[in-house]
Amino acid sequence: RVQLVESGGGSVQAGGSLRLSCAASGNTDSSYCLGWFRQAPGKERDGVAGVHVGRGTVDYADSVKGRFTISLDSAKNTLYLEMNSLKPDDTAMYYCAAVPATYAATCRDWSVYLDWGQGTQVTVSS
Repeated sequence: RVQLVESGGGSVQAGGSLRLSCAASGNTDSSYCLGWFRQAPGKERDGVAGVHVGRGTVDYADSVKGRFTISLDSAKNTLYLEMNSLKPDDTAMYYCAAVPATYAATCRDWSVYLDWGQGTQVTVSS
């Protein structure tokens, strides 16, 4: 299993940027998907972006394509989410998650992620 700790959330005005970090430990070998999810108050948790650790392939939710970038520093075992052109609708608790790649058809298979961090809050004001 994988242990995940997010950081980097905060408050920002619309149009601003934030970078989230997720420190991963445990069994993070090349056969894993790592992903970012978010959950706004009163709404379901949605997948935002995912990366295959071994292949480096990335997937994004349509709502964030062109604005968010997921990346992985393998040396530091740290996952990042660079968020630009933020909108009030991006306000949510953001979570990092992991799943063995054998459990998922692609890393965009949001429903199969197994291990979760505690979350970090992002608030975007208009």
